[in-house]
Amino acid sequence: MTARSIRGAGALAAIAALAVAASACSAPGKGDGAQGGGAKDSAVVGIAYEPDSLSPLLGYGKDGNSKIFDGLLTHDADMKLKPALAAELPKISGDGLTYTYKLRKGVKFSDGKPFTAKDVVFTYETILDKKTNNASKTELDALKSVEAKGDDEVVFHLKYPYAPFAQRTILPIAPEHIAGKQDVNNGSFTTKPVGTGPYELVNWSKGEKLTFKANPDYWGGAPKVKNFTMAIIKDDDIRATRLRSGDLDGAILPPNLAKTFKGESDKKTYTAKSFDYRVVTLPTHNKVTGDTDVRRALDVAVDRKAMVDSILDGEGKEAYGPVPTDSEWFTKGTERSHDLKKAEKILDDAGWKKGKDGIREKDGQRASFPLWYLSGDKLRQDHALAYASDAKKAGIEVKVQAGTWEVIEPKMKTDAVLAGGGSPADPDFDQYTLLESKLAGDGFNNMAWYDNPAVDKALEDGRKTDDKAERKAAYDTVQRELVKDPGYTFLTHIDHLYVVNKRFGDLTTQVEPHDHGLASGPWWNVEDWQPTK
Repeated sequence: MTARSIRGAGALAAIAALAVAASACSAPGKGDGAQGGGAKDSAVVGIAYEPDSLSPLLGYGKDGNSKIFDGLLTHDADMKLKPALAAELPKISGDGLTYTYKLRKGVKFSDGKPFTAKDVVFTYETILDKKTNNASKTELDALKSVEAKGDDEVVFHLKYPYAPFAQRTILPIAPEHIAGKQDVNNGSFTTKPVGTGPYELVNWSKGEKLTFKANPDYWGGAPKVKNFTMAIIKDDDIRATRLRSGDLDGAILPPNLAKTFKGESDKKTYTAKSFDYRVVTLPTHNKVTGDTDVRRALDVAVDRKAMVDSILDGEGKEAYGPVPTDSEWFTKGTERSHDLKKAEKILDDAGWKKGKDGIREKDGQRASFPLWYLSGDKLRQDHALAYASDAKKAGIEVKVQAGTWEVIEPKMKTDAVLAGGGSPADPDFDQYTLLESKLAGDGFNNMAWYDNPAVDKALEDGRKTDDKAERKAAYDTVQRELVKDPGYTFLTHIDHLYVVNKRFGDLTTQVEPHDHGLASGPWWNVEDWQPTK
């Protein structure tokens, strides 16, 4: 299997020249504190994607580290919960239905207005409002009501004992006095937010950069890095070029590009373990990918180990579902070995017969379907090409195509997508939105339109109990069902690699979700950085 796209020396030279030109055209301006390798109290990092909105009411920062905002709780370096806007961890009633939070006193929003319990109530009630366009509101399904008791106490009442509820309260809190006075979906707060966090947004040039300045009155202490810029650079090669030129202080890079910085004495590479996976959606509305036998065949035709070795340079592991194999929630025995003969037998027995060109056919339907990946994302491109190569050996034609999300999203009901996902905090967080049948077609939730009653029941069982043994049994059921009825082909779990200038000292990383770079990486706690020169 050829896991990488092949590039000749001439092509590499052309790409390098293009990258330098693009870097010069889109480099952050020197006048806005955005130039890398500059002032001691400034930092510029390169990320691959930008958010659709900066409002937590619409989902921004729901996994923490939003920079502009704080949640009631937050994660430390080991992903353990600790107080943020709450003064202490919550008190939980014996039946698991009530969570009481005492709030930190004296906290102010960056506009100087006080933070109170009313802002917490406003945030959660607004997210749950049917009029609010927050695709993640199902994550708060367990919440029945939230009430303020004075200015410094909040009580959450649940419908059922939802074990990971405290993890949901890392969600950023929005100010009622601003966000409550405008359209929640389209108001100015979505692009000009005000929060309690360590940084204030100075400017958001969409498609180019987000520029922040330190909040001097931050309750946790004023950050030493006074100016922080996230440069949005979708192309991996260009991001690496800009880092090498000194235009960036740090960047997230795919493994093969990160390793090219190994000999540079002024830079250090950081590896972050993650729950981030790459997966091929197999939409049930497509006549080929909707066939369970085709899905089962693809599940064993794919050579996951070769992808880890060749595409990730060993920086990751084989994926058999959303749960990584080294997680306590992984179900042993659900690993699938690469077995081309088994894949061919499944297809033969199901009546998919090879034609003269080696591609199978059944009842006049050719075993062929499109597979989209996001333009400029080399890891997705390489995974897509490797998948197509493996599928062709089994007699299935996969037509790999690149596009923007604007092009891809309308096609997701019938076309396969090289997608990503993963959340480390709790098994409910990613599996429910990925597999629950009633979420099919809801934005990027359940992109494959997967519909399995046994999985739906197990997902409900897993989120409606706080008994760990019962939850483990539920998620074991989900993972075993994915062996019998794989609505997706899971490929790899990816370790994230970041290269950062050493002038910021020894940094740390967390176990990361799929959505990374913006709120993750070594800058997950940039407010605590201590620049050395």
